[in-house]
Amino acid sequence: MRYDETKFTELVLYVAERLADDRAGGATKLNKVIFFAEFTHVRRHGDAISGCEFQKLEHGPAPRQLVPVRKRLVEADEAAIRTEDFLGREQHRLVPRRPADLSVFTADERRTINDVLDQIAGLTAHKVSALSHEEPGWRLTEMGETIPYAAALLGTRQVSTPTSRRLSREVAERYGIAITG
Repeated sequence: MRYDETKFTELVLYVAERLADDRAGGATKLNKVIFFAEFTHVRRHGDAISGCEFQKLEHGPAPRQLVPVRKRLVEADEAAIRTEDFLGREQHRLVPRRPADLSVFTADERRTINDVLDQIAGLTAHKVSALSHEEPGWRLTEMGETIPYAAALLGTRQVSTPTSRRLSREVAERYGIAITG
């Protein structure tokens, strides 16, 4: 999957914008919404939204490109980082200073992003992290490794095609798991 930094930047801004009224909408939840949007879109449409790369961290998947993009947004005064107290813990919230440019997304991409945001609304960052730990891609990679987008198709019901069987075999071989059928 090819990485599109413009789409990723606008995705970060849009998700941060939508999490503005979510008390648990700090950095952890931002990471997880982006992960679920990207992997849900792969499941639904066979392609990622921005193609950002995710790494396995202790608290779940995180986009490798987030820190440099967030830094650039802050330096350009297009966003700020606000530190807040959330249940006695320090929370770092990205606060957009400009609206996201949604024109970079297709209608299907916008629908996927909004569906994910709606489905996890009201969940704490801890609960969203726990959900991300159930994902095959997170379970099958080592700490710090890149989570392959092909893992989005593991453990989900799908139509069996030569391509899906090939991808399943490649992922299974890489992570030493047996595939039956």
